[in-house]
Amino acid sequence: MRDAATPPAPTHLDPAELRTLDAHWRAANYLAVGQIYLMANPLLTEPLRPEHIKPRLLGHWGTSPGLNLVHTHLNRVIKARDLEALCVWGPGHGGPAVLANSWLDGTYGETYPDVGRDRSGMERLFRQFSFPGGVPSHVAPETPGSIHEGGELGYSLTHAYGAAFDNPRLLVACVIGDGEAETGPLAASWHATKFLDPVHDGAVLPILHLNGYKIANPAVLARIPHDELDALLRGYGHDPLYVVGNDPATVHDALAAAMDRALDRIGDIQRRARSGGETERPHWPAIVLRTPKGWTGPREVDGLPVEGTWRAHQVPLAGVRDHVDHRHQLEAWLRSYRPEELFDASGAPRPDVLACVPEGSRRLGASPHANGGLLLRELPLPPLERHAVEVDKPGTVLHEPTRVLGGMLRAVMAATARRRDFRVVGPDETASNRLEALYEATGKAWQAETVGTDEHLSHDGRVMEVLSEHLCQGWLEGYLLTGRHGLFSSYEAFAHIVDSMVNQHIKWLRTARRLPWRRPIASLNYLLTSHVWRQDHNGFSHQDPGFVDHVLNKSPEVVRVYLPPDANTLLCVAEHALRSRDYVNVIVAGKQPCFDWLTLEEARAHCARGAGAWTWAGTEDDGEPDAVLACAGDVPTQETLAAASLLRRHLPELAVRVVNVVDMARLLPPGEHPHGMPDFEYDALFTPDKPVIFAYHGYPWLIHRLCYRRTGHPHLHVRGYRERGTTTTPFDMVVRNDLDRYRLVMDVVDRVPGLGVRAVALRQAMADARTRHHAWIREHGTDLPEVADWTWTG
Repeated sequence: MRDAATPPAPTHLDPAELRTLDAHWRAANYLAVGQIYLMANPLLTEPLRPEHIKPRLLGHWGTSPGLNLVHTHLNRVIKARDLEALCVWGPGHGGPAVLANSWLDGTYGETYPDVGRDRSGMERLFRQFSFPGGVPSHVAPETPGSIHEGGELGYSLTHAYGAAFDNPRLLVACVIGDGEAETGPLAASWHATKFLDPVHDGAVLPILHLNGYKIANPAVLARIPHDELDALLRGYGHDPLYVVGNDPATVHDALAAAMDRALDRIGDIQRRARSGGETERPHWPAIVLRTPKGWTGPREVDGLPVEGTWRAHQVPLAGVRDHVDHRHQLEAWLRSYRPEELFDASGAPRPDVLACVPEGSRRLGASPHANGGLLLRELPLPPLERHAVEVDKPGTVLHEPTRVLGGMLRAVMAATARRRDFRVVGPDETASNRLEALYEATGKAWQAETVGTDEHLSHDGRVMEVLSEHLCQGWLEGYLLTGRHGLFSSYEAFAHIVDSMVNQHIKWLRTARRLPWRRPIASLNYLLTSHVWRQDHNGFSHQDPGFVDHVLNKSPEVVRVYLPPDANTLLCVAEHALRSRDYVNVIVAGKQPCFDWLTLEEARAHCARGAGAWTWAGTEDDGEPDAVLACAGDVPTQETLAAASLLRRHLPELAVRVVNVVDMARLLPPGEHPHGMPDFEYDALFTPDKPVIFAYHGYPWLIHRLCYRRTGHPHLHVRGYRERGTTTTPFDMVVRNDLDRYRLVMDVVDRVPGLGVRAVALRQAMADARTRHHAWIREHGTDLPEVADWTWTG
């Protein structure tokens, strides 16, 4: 525990400032320990008794003193320099520290009035932590000033850079735990210095906190030689400053000096760049803070070392209710902070404790950048008529849907040129995904070396490409959470790389929607293209449509999945997604030439419904259909329409209904998703008892999962991707997975009662066509002319 010895004389801080900083730090440490252990007697006005202590001890002490130290010193520089600042707290379960500091600066009580800065408020703060009906043990949406879930190890630095982009006055501090520093996403995040524009962007100050241990093992960066660590950080493009020690006064003084040097350096970089005199990529400062894990906590427990070891990670003293010696040790630990010097009799912090705290929105807990909806402005979207394609007759003209969308995005990028609150991110695939029209309005963000053969690189570009889906995701999340708009374009198969990140963002949004003080933010929008059915050239490794399954397993009030079948429906869906708030929108659309089916007016109506019958494509006359051909996705839609055309020609007496689904959630019941279709509407569209042949873009069992409660589910037969991929022709991909037009016709013949006997010749002809296909592609390397040259004839 903390020594009462007089600290040595400071060299950077004057004695009064050192005294007040130390008082704030001690108060935050006291509050952090109290949250882990206490449910009553918050000011220790009486000896600790078992009933004062929580029955279940949950939380993490080890990282808390370091986070409290950083928060204290950020308060100092924010107040002294009148900074607009935000902090991203990376260490996993640092909740006690950030909650303690929010309570001290008053933002917690302003957000939750029953947890004010007094004795009863302190007791509520303690009791609610990791307690049923309370708050989580990590930094979470409930925490004022936060944009980062404490359980997201590895993403703190990329979130910090996302917050800094297009925020020229903002300082984003980022505390990086030495455990999370071992993750791949964090390691890649150091490269964000090559994308940070000192003119138009804010600054990021990484603070690498090396306390030596993770849960049970030493941390890698804490154990490598100093020269190796220094070379690593300099190689990443940083100019590191080091703060090392375990004497509080010495560390206070060193950290204050390091922060002042770092901020002076940041100010100098920005002044030089913004005056036009400096165009070289700067080496931004970073701070390495090396202090003991569990600093100021118990040094030994039951004869075993704790402070400075992995044993300090969670709850250093266990069984405190029943173990008298541990309870006495806990009380001595709490009293070592001298709470009577820190809080008055009413529980309010004394003036020395609050001397370093900034005021108003300068407080980290009150930063509007951490509640981005306060800053969000409507995105200026162009009229879709300017970008829609003409459709005189369905299925006769082809466009590349994402290229059409690129024109719309170019207009959005141009309209936000002055306000700079829209970005498109992607892993080196913007042009590959046919969105290169964006380069007519902006370049690609780039601060590193350029050569003569480069194209579209720009210091102030707002298209961001880096071959790390983790960085793209993190940048965009940080950007959105601080009140801006954006789009993530990716190859469909590799969206899975950010599965865990989108999980956390969905959880964040779900929780934030239940907090009235959290204002809605722009939705996280994915455009998944280069999709499974048109990855015939890249082959099996690039064929995976399962991101949709992953997302649709998540909170229904947050997730939306759209499969527009053509260019105009893609425009309508994108417009809706870019206008929306607090959602994760997944849009799957092809970049290869695709038939245009609907006019803009028809597309708007169809997308508003989310699913509907295409009466022009079917053969039913006002009565019930004999079979339903359903489809979702651009390639399944084409195969379904081709199958409908074959049935129209060969079985004109058969009543066929064609149904297209754009909004996948429409297949769910309304009790399962806000977009869900009532049973009566579902039955009217799909029928309760007729065979439904559903051609789906992804894994077929998803459709069964969405529809299993429906009356007609026993009559539902789904064709989709069956993990049969390779490098082959486009049509062979659908044949290999039994999604082709010939197989769909065969399915209708097999499932309409009595049709199998009457249409045996047609079924045989369809099987023969598949056989001819296999022989043709092996001889010619291209698809059958009847497939390659097919158009809708009605």
